[in-house]
Amino acid sequence: MRLVQLTDCHLQADPAARARAGFPLRQLEAVVEAVNRERPELVLVTGDVSDDETAASYRLAEQALARLDAPWFWLPGNHDQPALMAECRALHDELDLGHWRALLLDTHVSGRPGGELGEAALVTLDERLAADDRPTLLVMHHPPLPVGSAWLDEIGLADGEAFWRVVAPHPQVRAVFFGHVHQAFHGARALGDGEVPAYGCPATTDQFLPGSSTFALDEASRPGYRLIELRDGTLETWVERVDP
Repeated sequence: MRLVQLTDCHLQADPAARARAGFPLRQLEAVVEAVNRERPELVLVTGDVSDDETAASYRLAEQALARLDAPWFWLPGNHDQPALMAECRALHDELDLGHWRALLLDTHVSGRPGGELGEAALVTLDERLAADDRPTLLVMHHPPLPVGSAWLDEIGLADGEAFWRVVAPHPQVRAVFFGHVHQAFHGARALGDGEVPAYGCPATTDQFLPGSSTFALDEASRPGYRLIELRDGTLETWVERVDP
């Protein structure tokens, strides 16, 4: 099964609005065209769909993402308004992928750039993992481990350590995929005798400079998306870039 992750569209109510280094709607449309050429069976949109938190920005996103030739599902990031997202298109917390499944985790905290799952959501995650031993992907907006950029690490998943404690007894978790960092990233968390890989994804709009201690754009990198190939209990993933 082939999946695609795209993230951090940062659309505004004005379709002609400009970001720091480009035009978000045009860039998203270019990414959608490229993703269709990959022929995925499903697309995951991992948050910060909006930049200005308006209903109009979600309508623009829905119109652009409706051009995908595959079913798509979104979850909220720190710039989003989950209620407005849900009014535009339903939010899901689990996807049945046949021999696999994906759990979509909401790390949005109103008024904060950083994320958190919270005690109740962590208890629920533990129960959901205990109830099904199929190979599982965990998908969220905020990174649950450091990515090597000090300013981003300050606004990652606040209860990341508690998250990994929940994941540790469940070996069916094969990988974590997140947005927020506007860059390709591959890390891993050692758990017991193995490790769980964690992957960040380029934004469909501006890219952030890896390894930066303070906010900085990576003007040499283009928008992109992540491909995920699921096989018999294993996966392969890589990043593709788009010339907007």
